[in-house]
Amino acid sequence: MPTAQEIHKDALVIDGLVYHCDGDVTDLKAGGINALNITTCFFEADFPEACQEISRWHGLLNAPGSPWLQIETAADFDRARAEGKIGLIMGWQNSRPIADELHRLYFFRRLGLRIMQLTYNFRNALGDGCLEPEEAGLTLLGRDAVRIMNELGIAIDLSHVGQRTMMDAIEASEQPVLITHANARALANLERNKTDDIIRAVVAKGGMIGASIYGPMCWDGDPNRKPTIDDYLRHLDHLVDVAGMEHVGFGTDLATGANYPKMAFERTHWRRWEGINKFNRVFGEDIPARYLADCNKHSDLPKVTEALVKRGWSEAHIKGYLGDNFRRILDQIWSAGCSV
Repeated sequence: MPTAQEIHKDALVIDGLVYHCDGDVTDLKAGGINALNITTCFFEADFPEACQEISRWHGLLNAPGSPWLQIETAADFDRARAEGKIGLIMGWQNSRPIADELHRLYFFRRLGLRIMQLTYNFRNALGDGCLEPEEAGLTLLGRDAVRIMNELGIAIDLSHVGQRTMMDAIEASEQPVLITHANARALANLERNKTDDIIRAVVAKGGMIGASIYGPMCWDGDPNRKPTIDDYLRHLDHLVDVAGMEHVGFGTDLATGANYPKMAFERTHWRRWEGINKFNRVFGEDIPARYLADCNKHSDLPKVTEALVKRGWSEAHIKGYLGDNFRRILDQIWSAGCSV
């Protein structure tokens, strides 16, 4: 059995969700990250704002000596590793830039959009977010959006989506669906965590869930004890029990870059759920304080690999969790889509 360090270095490591990045890759390289799904526009960005943010990323991708490579197919994961670059999967955490103009999906797919959440925490034209009390479900427009996303090979992300809307979307989709960053509601009863029945439905569709190191979603509510990797592993164990090893990965929900204070201000949502507010009142608002006590940046992630080796996980299962599972399922979704 190789060492944890050897496994981590040899693995394809894909972070299923980073909510903001300023373009600096220093910590990503220190953590052995090969590719990541970056939220390339603010959660409630409109059409012009989304265009501006994606144009900024294309500037970074095409700058001389850029450390970034755009991921559009699964083969690009290999290309990024071969060239020593970080792979950028363009993703959104809300469909608000689309509004009710579904033809925009074709436009943004051409620009590189490969993963999109149907909703953020609140209702939009496609359905309900996880904080909506009425639970009205997927709209007719949302059903059309699911169909077009399947057609184009844009992966459907349900991480912030409401319970009924999730079930409707899973039923409507002909392709696997993703939960890129969430934990087990059975262990932490928060709106953002997922019930076992949702996880099973995602797996039955061929999809997967990425476990998150985000503090509130791992917290047992004890104000005298910040969650640690051990708490995260309890959630991961539960997800594996429910979903199976082949359907679990990780999505940190981190921000990464050179200027944490600036990023914390830029990407702090004013309409946050109480689970976040309570956690932050106890442990603080800055970005490292929002995560596990012993794992709050990408360069800490090899500690999780070490913990999995100690728990007796096989090399193949560790590599599946680190990125092979995301690659396999994204390849299936992306390959099924037509080129535009």
